[in-house]
This record gives sequence, C-alpha cells and structure tokens, in this order.
Amino acid sequence: MLKGEANTAAALADIADVQSMPDHRNIDIDKVGVKNISYPIVVLDKFNGTQNTVACINVYVNLPYRHKGTHMSRFIEILSEFRRHISIKNIPQILEETRRRLHAQSAHIEMTFPYFVEKQAPVSRASALMEYICTIKGSLHEKGNIDLIACVKVPITTLCPCSKEISQVGAHNQRGEVRVQVRFKKFFWIEDLIRIIEESASCEVYALLKRQDEKFVTERAYSNPMFVEDIVREIAVKLDRDDNFTWYSIDSENFESIHNHSAYAYIETDKRQSEKK
Repeated sequence: MLKGEANTAAALADIADVQSMPDHRNIDIDKVGVKNISYPIVVLDKFNGTQNTVACINVYVNLPYRHKGTHMSRFIEILSEFRRHISIKNIPQILEETRRRLHAQSAHIEMTFPYFVEKQAPVSRASALMEYICTIKGSLHEKGNIDLIACVKVPITTLCPCSKEISQVGAHNQRGEVRVQVRFKKFFWIEDLIRIIEESASCEVYALLKRQDEKFVTERAYSNPMFVEDIVREIAVKLDRDDNFTWYSIDSENFESIHNHSAYAYIETDKRQSEKK
C-alpha cells in the first residue's frame, strides 16, 4: 500500500460509522432506504430494442433491531452501476446486489417511469408517441424468494350503455384510466399488456387524430358501449387465458362527463390459489 493510500485508510478508520452502532430499542424495521430518486434508465423496447426514459425509484432493505441505521449512499451506488441495464429481466440481480451490499435479509425496489409507444391513428395512419406510465416492483426475501410485479396505466375511452339505451340521440362518453398489475412466470413485453387493455375498452385513446380519425373513434365507441364493470371483466377474461400470469389486479376509473364523480371497479385474482383447490 502506498503512503497516500495508507493515510486515506487511516483517516477513514477514524470516522465514526454511526449507522452500524447498536440501538437499545430492539425493534426490527421492515423497510428502510431511499425514495423518489429521479434517475435516467434504459428499458427494453419490443419494437426498438431499448428506450431511454427517467424513472422515479424507491429502494429499501430490512434493518435488524441491532443496527441504528442503514448506509444510504450504497443504494445510489448500486443504481448507478445498473442504470443502463434495468429491465424486468435483471431486477433479481439488482435486488441480490442490494441485499449483499447492505448486509440485509430482504431488499425491495419500485420503479415508475413513462414509457412511449409510437402509435398510428386508425384511419389516417398519422403517427405520434403515446405515453403510458409503468411501474416495476420487486422484492427479494430472506429465503431467496423473488416477487416481481409489473404495472401499467393505460388511458381509454368508454361510452355509457345506459345512456345509449335511454337516449333518443347520442350517449355520454368519457376518458377513463385502467391500471393492471400482474405477477408472472416468465418475461413478457409491456406492449402486449397495453394491447390487452386497449382492446377491452369502448375505444382506444390516441395522441394524434385527424378528422377522419375522430369520426372513426366516435363511432367505434358508440357501437361498443361499456361500463367500468365491463372493462375489468373483459381484461380479467383475457388474463385468465394466459398461463404466464399467476396473479393480477385490475382497476378501472371513468372520469365521468355528466357527473361530478368518477365511476370505479376493481378485480383481484390469485390464479395460484385457484389451482390449489
């Protein structure tokens, strides 16, 4: 060791490590870490290979009763090392490294980011980027079990079946938002989950529409009326058919155009419990 390095090591040894000091209250903490880190990441893109975006990231570990605190800087170091290689595929690797570096029994990560898909209008084929909000949640537990959840929020259009039935002219419609969370056996493309949701609505939402496109989406919604109850059921039927998804939750909210409130529906199903029966 060189003289300068020895002096640096000696200086560090003199700095108190308060986090590692004992705590007299003898209480375990389930999650401790950092929240709301805004960080550039690269995610996998079905059509373009990869996509650059910015994520809001939360990372935690458990903290045993015997330690006063955790080492917050290590979370940032790990994110920096993985920032160009973050996807559903390598979340387990990130969690394992977090648990190892922090000397913890469990590790958790939550990443929320905008994801963009180039989408063509239905008639004119005019193209523009459509934004979807995605979240990946991962937990690595003490026995090495990995729990991964992927979530996507998708804007939709709905048209009220009751309004269409009772009105002589027209029917009220509204923009809605569907959020689907899934547990899964193997990797899947987020674009495919978005497609399932959009195909279950009265009509899709587009970033860019020409006049002929507006005519199409208006008539499409009118010919395909749906309550929020219909939306969640339609999506549930499709997810039930796919053996890759072992658990899911679906919630649909309509931002009503003629009411001062939203309409809402929620379904949660654990297919693993159904298989045990």
